[in-house]
Amino acid sequence: MSLSFPYIIKTVRRSRHIRIAIHRDGRVVVTKPFFLSKAMAENFLNSKAAWIEEKLEKFRAMPVSLTRPHLREDYLKNKEAARRLITGRLEYFNRYYNFKYGRISIRDQRTRWGSCSRTGNLNFSYRLVELSPEAADYIVVHELCHLKEFNHSAKFWALVGQVIPDYKERRRELKGKVV
Repeated sequence: MSLSFPYIIKTVRRSRHIRIAIHRDGRVVVTKPFFLSKAMAENFLNSKAAWIEEKLEKFRAMPVSLTRPHLREDYLKNKEAARRLITGRLEYFNRYYNFKYGRISIRDQRTRWGSCSRTGNLNFSYRLVELSPEAADYIVVHELCHLKEFNHSAKFWALVGQVIPDYKERRRELKGKVV
């Protein structure tokens, strides 16, 4: 089967799973572990072609203001406001959890609202300042809880639910948002 969209296959040594990223500008990037062959990655891509086409069509239908790439000026303008917001919310919620964390980074992340490294560093998108306070709090608590449970197991969600009992609704709110 010939695909109707261009794509890039990247091999990432540390990757353990195959992943497809569909960007607002129409790029499709497949990230594969080094032990997976290019042919297997292309087979996987073919199996997901209809889903990818559907997502690309959604991006094409979005108003330009929602799909435009964020400009560096947006990042520089909002980075410190995001740092203040996130640092304050981390301190607030960590009074309950009392977890130890390392560096807090505010980045111009394109695919994630936040992430937590195995060494305890927390990374957040500066775009959290554009979210509702409830959604931003959910992301902060989500990453904070990864310090104890570095997965999305039932234990992890129970930990999140201790301070954000309506986390499922807050997650749903984020589903429609573009990072």
